[in-house]
Amino acid sequence: MNQKQALPSPDRKKGSGAKFVYDILRDEIISLQLPPGSPIDENQLAERFEMSRTPIREALVRLGSDGLVIALPNRSTVVSNIDFLGLPAFFDAMTLMYRMTTRLAARNRTADDLQIIRAHQEDFARAVREQNALKMIATNRDFHAAIADAGRNPYYASLFARLLDEGRRLLRLYYSSFADRLPEQYVVEHEDMIRAIEEQDIDLADSLASGHADQIVNQIRKLITEDRREQIRI
Repeated sequence: MNQKQALPSPDRKKGSGAKFVYDILRDEIISLQLPPGSPIDENQLAERFEMSRTPIREALVRLGSDGLVIALPNRSTVVSNIDFLGLPAFFDAMTLMYRMTTRLAARNRTADDLQIIRAHQEDFARAVREQNALKMIATNRDFHAAIADAGRNPYYASLFARLLDEGRRLLRLYYSSFADRLPEQYVVEHEDMIRAIEEQDIDLADSLASGHADQIVNQIRKLITEDRREQIRI
């Protein structure tokens, strides 16, 4: 990656500080423009963003809390690796949270909750039409987080938010398997889940959430398997 790429307007940089740096680096890590294991040099970033190292460090601390970078014992920082060996446990936890949060939302949702969920779904559908992978990742996260909030269990909502955040790079791989042209059926799956939640059909909401999670997991597994075969091809 070119550390000296052109920046947006200086006014935006000054007004954003650490958040500006965080947003840029987060998107570059999630999009895999900064691949796992890439070194992060504070001095180069300070030069690139024309800032002191203080906001750079603040941004890196936040990225670390998101699990996107790791501070090593020698005080250097690198982009965190994707834990492929831990994927089975991650997929199990993610599938369970899809199901549990959607079940609870069907039982406990309010009219205001439905309005918020639908707004996030509109944003997601727009991102799909625009084939904007980073927006799809962000709006998908907000959609499912809103469903979790509607379930009225803050512990489940917090855990699910963490899993959704940790899975953002996997979701980037998922969308890339469709060349960022996500099939319309996955937008429809969200609509079906909203309808089940609105009608407070708990069993249907559970079934739809389970199927939604399964197709994502299976697609990522297929992609990873194909990548491994490509690497060992002789």
